[in-house]
Amino acid sequence: MGEETLVAMPLAPHHHQARLDALPHHLAPTPPQPPPGPIAADKGEEEGDHRRPADGVDGEPPAQVPRSVTPPGLAAVAGAGEDGDVYYARKMLQGVVLRPPPHLPQPEAPPGLARGHSTPAPHDYAAEEEDEEEQQQKKKRPVERSASANSAGTIVDDVVSIGRFFRDRRDVLSSAITRRISSLKESSSPPSAKAAAVDTYGVQEIHLPNVKVTVRLKDAIAAADAAEDDDVVGYSFSGGHIKGRVSFFSRSGCRDCAAVRAFFRQSGLPYVEINLDVFPEREAELASRAGAAARVPQIFLNEKLLGGLVVLNSLRNSGEFERRVRDLAGRRCPDSAPRVPVYGFDVDEAAAGGGKGEEAAEDAMVGIVRVLRHRLPIQDRFVRVKLVKNCFSGTDMVDGIVNHLDCSRKKAVEIGKELARKHFIHHVFRENDFEDGTQNLYRFLEHDPAVPKYYNFRGSTNDGEPKPAAAAGQRMTRIMLAILEAYASDDRRHLDYSRIAASEEFRRYANLVEELQRADMTKLPTEERLPFFLNLHNAMAIHAVIRVGQPGAVDRRPFFSDFQYVVGGHPYSLAAIRNGILRANRRQPYTLAKPFGSNDRRLELAQRRANPLVHFALCDATRSSPIVRFYTTQGVEPELRHAAREFFLHGGVEIDLESRTVHLTRIIKWYSADFGQDRDILRWLLNYLDPTKAGLLTHLLKDGGPINISYMNYDWSLNV
Repeated sequence: MGEETLVAMPLAPHHHQARLDALPHHLAPTPPQPPPGPIAADKGEEEGDHRRPADGVDGEPPAQVPRSVTPPGLAAVAGAGEDGDVYYARKMLQGVVLRPPPHLPQPEAPPGLARGHSTPAPHDYAAEEEDEEEQQQKKKRPVERSASANSAGTIVDDVVSIGRFFRDRRDVLSSAITRRISSLKESSSPPSAKAAAVDTYGVQEIHLPNVKVTVRLKDAIAAADAAEDDDVVGYSFSGGHIKGRVSFFSRSGCRDCAAVRAFFRQSGLPYVEINLDVFPEREAELASRAGAAARVPQIFLNEKLLGGLVVLNSLRNSGEFERRVRDLAGRRCPDSAPRVPVYGFDVDEAAAGGGKGEEAAEDAMVGIVRVLRHRLPIQDRFVRVKLVKNCFSGTDMVDGIVNHLDCSRKKAVEIGKELARKHFIHHVFRENDFEDGTQNLYRFLEHDPAVPKYYNFRGSTNDGEPKPAAAAGQRMTRIMLAILEAYASDDRRHLDYSRIAASEEFRRYANLVEELQRADMTKLPTEERLPFFLNLHNAMAIHAVIRVGQPGAVDRRPFFSDFQYVVGGHPYSLAAIRNGILRANRRQPYTLAKPFGSNDRRLELAQRRANPLVHFALCDATRSSPIVRFYTTQGVEPELRHAAREFFLHGGVEIDLESRTVHLTRIIKWYSADFGQDRDILRWLLNYLDPTKAGLLTHLLKDGGPINISYMNYDWSLNV
């Protein structure tokens, strides 16, 4: 009953008794055996029904009986042996899926799925009267339908069809790429235009929807292979092409080296400079190549020694130098030539001269420190209405030392003071070195909350034995001078910060300043403190530009206050160095508090009096600031006077005699406490002006008339 109810479609009344034998064998009733006559009559009536309208009964009008009308297209498919409705009803009961009649829309398989190959509907309903065996074979034939996971065979068809789909897509993409490349080759543009379409490296980019194809032309590949065989980049020098290498050894601050460098730059001749102050491990190589008594500069053409500045000038005047450089055009640079410095390889300075260096020795107290870092109860504590983070008490540390070394508490206190003196630990308020007791709180240097602001602190404390601050300062000065000579303009007014950041010199500087974390600054001689902090300030300004950017016109705190180094266990910012150390702890402009408190240990390093010349020695990486300089220990005072004269000569002061106005740099206004009153400032300026400006200012001061002082606008743009 359930299967019969599935065929719920309207049929004509005269079809209700027709073709019941088409039902499945287990559902079809046994038909009675009608006599031959009625069968013929019924057939005639049935045929008559198809030829004309049915007549009424007893003369009555014919009844309007709904009937199934076979469309012309269906008649061509099913044939005349059986009505279309009965045919489809019977096939549905048999579980056969057929296409709709041709006059209706035909279903399409989803893209990418296989379709089975089925036999179309029979053209004659009489063909369905075949024997049972042939009928079963027809049922086994594939039916036209979308493949599904209902059968194993269908799954196989799906895999095959998916593979065919991807192959088709691949063929389409390959054809598109081929057509695009062909169109490029067959383009009618002139050769010059075609050459312009290809960049310097011989790479042509082809853009397709959702696909980017990069094609290297054969000529470019051949050129690259040839260049790889030569193993050197060619350069032009006075119209020539150089494949060799010109290199010279130098030192920072050497005038002869500066002359050689200037000649190479003006000639457009590429060169490799090996600065022995940056790469001290190369001194042994220079001695072996040029002799132990050789002095820089020493110039090499490939592996051959040319000589110093005197030899270079002689060859230049005779034209011999250019001829020797042209000889390098056909020569590949041999491996025996001085090698190019490699980025990222450190060699200890002990290797200079001896060739054998050892790693920096660890501090003698490191073993105790490592044990205490793991055993002390480090936690946050609330004291003096403040939350102090990552600290421990003096008692905790003394107990830890006693348990580890099995010593007396007095000995443990002495060890604690030594750790504080070496800046492994410090008081949370920096009030004392070390004392026993539960109220005295301390923390390790790496646990300081301000560590994210320390840009010479990378993750952990430098546990090596700290070098003397004087030696570290001298090496820092030599490296920074090498950076200026290589990456600054000749007048030092403009710096290439991007090249500085990627240089080996700056990488070594960043490693060097890490050694200042625990340096004992109290051992730095008094006469060396001024140049040390002048150089540290200017080096930090370059580092700050690279790490945090240029000082803003409005908010300058990230540059001047938040960017810090930890030096000798104490933090130093650009503002702290200028106002706290170099200006003898004077208030910063537009602030009320002094940089250092009365108990601040950094006051021991501050200058005893403010020297106004330091303002023209400090560079803050802006166009209106003094140019960047680095100062020596022996000649810092004359170098400061020279820096002031250079600053006032190049726009630091302007005098308008007609309006009796002196235009001064705004630096003098900001730090007027260091210069005195207006008349005192003008008299002080006379010592650092060129003769022309000094004469004009002297005339204004002596004629007794009023003098107007105006301050120029400050240009905060970067000196890049």
